[in-house]
Amino acid sequence: MSDTKSGDDKTLSVTPKKTLTLKRPGLEQGTVRQNFSHGRTKSVVVETKKRKFSLPGDKPEPVAASVFTPKPAVAAAPVVQEAPKAPPPPPERSGMVLNELSRGEMEARRKALEGSKAREAEDRLRAQEDAKRRAEEEERRKRERDESARRQAEEEARLQTEAEARRRAEEEARRRAPLAADVATADDEEEAKPRRTGAGAASAPPRRLATPEVARPAKPTKGEEDRRRGKLTLNSALSDDDARARSLSSMRRRQEKFKRALHNEPREKVMREVILPETITIQELAQRMSERAVDVVKFFMKQGQILKPGDVIDADTAELVASEFGHTVRRVAESDIEEGLFNIADRPEDLVSRPPVVTIMGHVDHGKTSLLDAIRNANVVSGEAGGITQHIGAYQIEKNGQKITFIDTPGHAAFTAMRARGAQVTDIAVLVVAADDSVMPQTIESINHAKAAGVPIIVAINKIDKRDADPQKVRTELLRHEVFVESMGGEVLDVEVSATKGINLDKLLEAILLQSEVLDLKANPDRTAEGAVIEAQLDKGRGPVATVLVQTGTLMPGDIIVAGNEWGRVRALVNDRGEHVPEAPPAMPVEVLGLQGTPQAGDRFAVVNNEARAREITEYRQRLARDKAVAKHAGQRGSLEQMMSQLQTSGLKEFPLVIKGDVQGSIEAINAALEKLGNDEVRARIVHAGAGGITESDVSLAETSGAAIIGFNVRANAQARAAAAAAGIEIRYYSIIYNLVDDVKAALSGMLSPERRETFIGNAEILEIFDISKVGKIAGCRVTEGKVERGAGVRLIRDNVVIHEGTLKTLKRFKDEVAEVPGGQECGMAFQNYEDMRVGDIIECFRVEMVTRTL
Repeated sequence: MSDTKSGDDKTLSVTPKKTLTLKRPGLEQGTVRQNFSHGRTKSVVVETKKRKFSLPGDKPEPVAASVFTPKPAVAAAPVVQEAPKAPPPPPERSGMVLNELSRGEMEARRKALEGSKAREAEDRLRAQEDAKRRAEEEERRKRERDESARRQAEEEARLQTEAEARRRAEEEARRRAPLAADVATADDEEEAKPRRTGAGAASAPPRRLATPEVARPAKPTKGEEDRRRGKLTLNSALSDDDARARSLSSMRRRQEKFKRALHNEPREKVMREVILPETITIQELAQRMSERAVDVVKFFMKQGQILKPGDVIDADTAELVASEFGHTVRRVAESDIEEGLFNIADRPEDLVSRPPVVTIMGHVDHGKTSLLDAIRNANVVSGEAGGITQHIGAYQIEKNGQKITFIDTPGHAAFTAMRARGAQVTDIAVLVVAADDSVMPQTIESINHAKAAGVPIIVAINKIDKRDADPQKVRTELLRHEVFVESMGGEVLDVEVSATKGINLDKLLEAILLQSEVLDLKANPDRTAEGAVIEAQLDKGRGPVATVLVQTGTLMPGDIIVAGNEWGRVRALVNDRGEHVPEAPPAMPVEVLGLQGTPQAGDRFAVVNNEARAREITEYRQRLARDKAVAKHAGQRGSLEQMMSQLQTSGLKEFPLVIKGDVQGSIEAINAALEKLGNDEVRARIVHAGAGGITESDVSLAETSGAAIIGFNVRANAQARAAAAAAGIEIRYYSIIYNLVDDVKAALSGMLSPERRETFIGNAEILEIFDISKVGKIAGCRVTEGKVERGAGVRLIRDNVVIHEGTLKTLKRFKDEVAEVPGGQECGMAFQNYEDMRVGDIIECFRVEMVTRTL
């Protein structure tokens, strides 16, 4: 038995079908239908009494109001007439029904309505953006589909071409197949037919007659009992109903024959588009061209280069190779990773005035550093130690409330690269010329650097306090190099100064400020910093220290900077007075602490957003520098002509050196100076060069390579000195590059083999030949020129041709051995181990000297 409760309809409506009744309050009626077996049912009315809930303070609601209020149309009943007389006032109704809303609720609804409107606006905007993004995505997908369709069409064309070639090969193989094999196969099938016996033979003929033209043999037929049982019997096994089938060996031979036919057919070469980076190995290039690496190596050998598949070549060489093999080339650059790092455009309204950057240039010993010291000492506050206390190379002074940044450059010929860097980062070049020395080679070089950089020149004629000073001569000689000063009718400012006496220093500063006003120098300080590395060194206590010049933006501690192949987070900023500063505005030189390594002088630096980008940029730059160096060395090694020249000059002697200097610029200058030394016999080989003090690892490296250690403005620590003394390695210290270059030149000269120099002494003519027993032949001669000495070298000349070269065995005059015979006299001479002398021959006497060579 199962009970089913029918849902009662509580919808309030006026229908004539239902009878108007007065329900008992608190009761709820329902009908339950009971189902019994054999289809019998019974309906039962169930009344449920509900408990009435009321809030404290509420009055009970009249029954009449709840019954007749929704039906005002029925007016005949007296109860309906009394209903309007007793309605309870709205404030006294139950708290479950509210006819009025408070002011707070109205405000909440209003805010909710405004919020919904704002959300609708945002949803509409978001829907528009989604639609735009979907359109762009659809466009991109369409392009991808088109590109995929194009590639698929090309692939289908290629596959069709290969299929056509395969089909032609199959036809050719089928045409070459011998006809006798098919005939033998047919004979074997005919011979197999009479041998059928047994139960299978009785049922086979009707079925074989039904399918005579089928190429493949019909399957053996079995009886109804055998087909149902599915077991192999002796009769069916011996009946030989199965036709002769192709064996596995035959199938294998057929496949191998087909493969050989395909390999023997010439393949059509596919031209590809090869993507080339800046550097690539030969193996990878061959893979991208779908060629064998051996073929690429053979191509290089034909061009005179001996390379291995693992060697790295540059993009130009790879493009030439790909073009020779018939492929097209598309060059790509990994430098896109540096895009947006430098040269960010600034708005004109963001630019503000900045101090000028002045580079002091000129010949060595013309007073550049003395002039800079005099300017700095005049601007140092009282109580501060005078002179240069920081090895920074860049300084900032203040004149009349305006700042000026100075960059000092060496004047020695070896520091050409440093002068060029100074001219590139400067705004004004101050050319220092000594009044008593006039224009010199480095003065001309400084003029050329300034002109190449396009910066104005201010001529400072120094040492005017000397007696032999001639400023007018300096101005006249400058005219030869197209430097026209104002006194000569030009536009170049010139100031006569004296660094030692402090004469006209203010005039020089005023000329610099005047020139900067004309240039109207501006920069944007409210952005990430950019600039150049002036100098870099490895400090013992502070680690890598780089002197940088901020060109635009503001550099602050905590910034992540990338300088050349190194990066780091700025730990501290130190100015030229050794003070820590909170920031470095444009045109301010500071020392930066916190780099991972020592950058190269002249590298540009920039601030990046995070460490990941900084690490990515530096790894790319290091990899690029390493690959270029490998490619350069591989090219130098691989030339056949160079290999032959190395074999011929296998006697080349090298002088290995380990060089440590105070700053990176000094190391560059020393390397450049030593590379110019040497010739085809000797040269200086720099095993290691770096900035910083001499350590124990440097001594170990020198001991391993047999090198000498040179320290330029640095010293070795106690452990390094002890290790050098134990290994017997000499450490030489220098502070002047002249002395260093001279000593290395002297060492290289000592490695040169001495030069063999001949000095002519005299000639003698043979007048008679005497044959003396136990002595041999002796030539009777007359000295015609100079003199003849015993023990000197001699040559026997016959008809102006040298017949023999050797030494004198004896020199006699009147049967006496003599040391020399002067000219005009006669003597007897005999050669050592040589007697083929004739009358009329000339004997030439000479002296051989071994002279020490120099570079």
